[in-house]
Amino acid sequence: MNVRPARVFPVVPGLALCLALVLGGAAGAVDIAPHRALYSMSLGAAKQNSGVVAARGSMVFEWGETCDGWTVEQRYKLRMHYAEDGEIEIASNFLTWESKDGLRYRFFQKKLRNGAVDGETRGEARLDGKGLGGKVEFSKPKAATLDLAPGTIFPTAHTLLLIERAQTGEQFIARSVFDGASDENAATVSAVIGGALDANATGDEAAPKSPLLARPSWRMRLAFFPPDAGADKPDYELGMRLLDNGVSRDMVLDYSEFAIKAKLDEIEALPKPSC
Repeated sequence: MNVRPARVFPVVPGLALCLALVLGGAAGAVDIAPHRALYSMSLGAAKQNSGVVAARGSMVFEWGETCDGWTVEQRYKLRMHYAEDGEIEIASNFLTWESKDGLRYRFFQKKLRNGAVDGETRGEARLDGKGLGGKVEFSKPKAATLDLAPGTIFPTAHTLLLIERAQTGEQFIARSVFDGASDENAATVSAVIGGALDANATGDEAAPKSPLLARPSWRMRLAFFPPDAGADKPDYELGMRLLDNGVSRDMVLDYSEFAIKAKLDEIEALPKPSC
């Protein structure tokens, strides 16, 4: 799942998000299940100096498939309550399309703060080949071009890579990932992958019942570092239990001073294309 924690609250993605796909033979090794999932969000741990006293909201994550690509839509609305500033409502709608060869990517995000537009990004990106660099062309917030370094991948390619490497028992992987959630260049995402969990190890009796959830999974911790190569601390971290079909059972977005939990409430399968 490419939940993209979109930097205002976190895409995917990407929760974004955040989340995803194919380098080399990964498309054949990972069987993604197109799906729509609803998560409820609440405040996890919060340090006293964060000023955050409560949070509540919801997120809808849709991962669809077409004959030539993957579509992801992540919509969330989150009410943050601060001790001094009162309540602030943050909302985001993040839409992406990524080709199945991992070389083309289109993105659009609109962020709202208390109902007013707080920023938009729109554009498309292309890589010159697997492992090669490429370019991003933004049409919003203003027309601009960025160069992508060799080795950069897009969100769906990243999620698929995580699943593929988890299946082989790899425990650490770092990649440069461009998601378009801001007008910045690609971020470095470092992932720590835990051991495989049994398909029946739900850990939550209140979780929805669905064949989509009866799958092997792994606990993962992703750290998102800013494009500045000198940064020694991530902007935020994403913990999740990711299934081998791309579904995430739960997520925790950790901003160091406070964390937001996302709990899966509902899930349904989306149709696969007949190509």
